[in-house]
Amino acid sequence: MKKFYFFLLILIFFPLNTFAKIAYIDLNLILNKSDVGKFVNEHIEKIKKKNFSKYKEQENELIKKEKLLISQKNILNEDEFKKKIVVLTDEVKKYRSDKKSAINRINKIKSDYTKEILKSLNPIITEYVDLNSISIVIPKKNIIVGKKNLDITDQIIKLLNKNIKKIDF
Repeated sequence: MKKFYFFLLILIFFPLNTFAKIAYIDLNLILNKSDVGKFVNEHIEKIKKKNFSKYKEQENELIKKEKLLISQKNILNEDEFKKKIVVLTDEVKKYRSDKKSAINRINKIKSDYTKEILKSLNPIITEYVDLNSISIVIPKKNIIVGKKNLDITDQIIKLLNKNIKKIDF
């Protein structure tokens, strides 16, 4: 019974503030729609297109070599044919390795610049939260249903666009 009186006494003297202001934010939208996000995405797309055309040419060359080798199968003796298959196989392995490393480089670039944007975004969100007395900001991906007026993504995009336009590559 003493515990009950103790809790009752605490509740009387220290009323609970159960109304915490909550907001949510869509980080993917910020990374895609902000000026700096668009700039980074355009840069990465240029790199992807350049790599795609380069590797498409290499792939076409390897296909031509394969077709040529298949057509020469009956003409070449067995040892020469096997040697050429080994050479072609090595070229294919190198092509796959190079393509994989290029994809990994692009993913690393994207990851690094996303981290850079988020590092720049953190003080902006913190300042916005302090100015608007918001208690909690939750990522939108963790929300099933929420009122539209709790979404602060557009305001954060405006502040980010005002503060940061480009990232140096």
